[in-house]
Amino acid sequence: MSRPGRDDAPDRLYTITQGRSRTGPDSPFDLVTLVVAESDPVAGMQSEHVAILRMTELPASVVEIAAELQLPVSITKVLLCDLLAAGRVSARHPRRPAITDPDILEQVLVGLRNL
Repeated sequence: MSRPGRDDAPDRLYTITQGRSRTGPDSPFDLVTLVVAESDPVAGMQSEHVAILRMTELPASVVEIAAELQLPVSITKVLLCDLLAAGRVSARHPRRPAITDPDILEQVLVGLRNL
């Protein structure tokens, strides 16, 4: 059993990324980065770019996008970098938890232990 996008069509992956297999070191994308569309698809866009823009009308993580497209995450990141460079998507990391005070966390832990 082959995994989608892995062994079944390497020439397709090469074609949709125009030969690129990795993003640069300054790429803002990791697995949990939330991606939001900033524009609608336009005529003549690559089908994967159109699919990403439609998928990200509401925030979606990079790993969700890759799963929906059935593409490796590395290839998905290349496509997302293209859209980011064109200003068609924005990327942000999920917010950190609101509770970062160690005293509050300690109180929660003590409360859980008392249950």
